[in-house]
Amino acid sequence: MTGGAAAGGGRRPRSAGHLVLYAALAAASMLYLLPFYVLVVTSMKSFADVSLAQMWSPPSGLHFGSFAQAWRGDAEHGLRGLDGNFLNSVKLTVPATLLSAILGSMNGYILAKWRFRGADVVFPAILFGMFIPYQSILIPLVQTLQRIGLYGTLWGLIFVHVVYGIPITTLIFRNYYATVPTELIEASTVDGAGLWAIYQRVIVPLSAPALVVAAIWQFTSIWNDFLFGVTVTSQPDVQPVTVALNNLAGSFVVEWNVQMGGALLAALPTLFVYIVLGRYFMRGLMAGSLKG
Repeated sequence: MTGGAAAGGGRRPRSAGHLVLYAALAAASMLYLLPFYVLVVTSMKSFADVSLAQMWSPPSGLHFGSFAQAWRGDAEHGLRGLDGNFLNSVKLTVPATLLSAILGSMNGYILAKWRFRGADVVFPAILFGMFIPYQSILIPLVQTLQRIGLYGTLWGLIFVHVVYGIPITTLIFRNYYATVPTELIEASTVDGAGLWAIYQRVIVPLSAPALVVAAIWQFTSIWNDFLFGVTVTSQPDVQPVTVALNNLAGSFVVEWNVQMGGALLAALPTLFVYIVLGRYFMRGLMAGSLKG
C-alpha cells in the first residue's frame, strides 16, 4: 500500500502548458479530419440532399445507393462502375509492390554488405531516380513502352511502377541492412556460404521490418497513382481504380454523393493496410535510421 501510494504520489500533475498543447493537437486533428467528414457524410446522402448549403449537415438517413452505384455503375446513363477497375488496381499493386521490394532488397544487400569499386557512385545514381519529375519523362516513357509492346497494358503499368520504385526501396533496404552486424556475413563466408546463400539464409529472415516499410510505401504510392495510370493505359477496361474514379464525374451533372462513395471505396485498401501494418511502419523506419 505504501509503495502504491508513493507511486501514485510521484505522478506530476499536468501543467497548463500540457493542457494547451493537447487542446491545440485536438483542434489540429479535427481540422485535418474535416475533409474525411465531408467525404463520409456526402457519400451517405441521396442526390437530392447534396448541396453547398447542406455540405456540413449530416445525412437525413443512411443511403447506401451511392456506394452501389459507384461500384456497379449505371448502364442506362453510360456510367461505368469501379468493380472491374478495382480488380485492375489489385492486379497492378500487388505484383508491382512485391517486385520493387525484392529488387530493392537485393540492391540494398549488395550496396550495404558487399562493397565494390564504384559503389559510392552507383548508390547516388540510383537515388537520383527519386528526384526525376514524372511529368518530364512521360513522352519518352510512352515511346519506350510502345517499342517494347507494353503500352496500353497492365503489364506496362506494372513495369513502370517497379522501375520507379527501385530507388526508394533500395534506400530503405540499404539503410536497414547497414545495421545488420557485418560479423554475421563474415561468419557465413567462413562457413562456405556464397553471396546468394547468405542473402537467402541470413539477410532475408532479418528483413521483415524493412519489408513492411517498403510494402506500405509502395502499396500506397502505386494504388493512389493517377498520372501513370491515365498516361500508360488508354482503355477503360485496363485502367486502375483512380482513373475510373475520375471518370465517374458526368459531363453535365456531377453526382457528388456517388463520387464521394466511390472515393471512399477506392481508399479502403490503403486504409486497411495502414490499420493492419501501421504500427510496424515506424518501427521499420527507426530500425534503418541508425546507419546510412
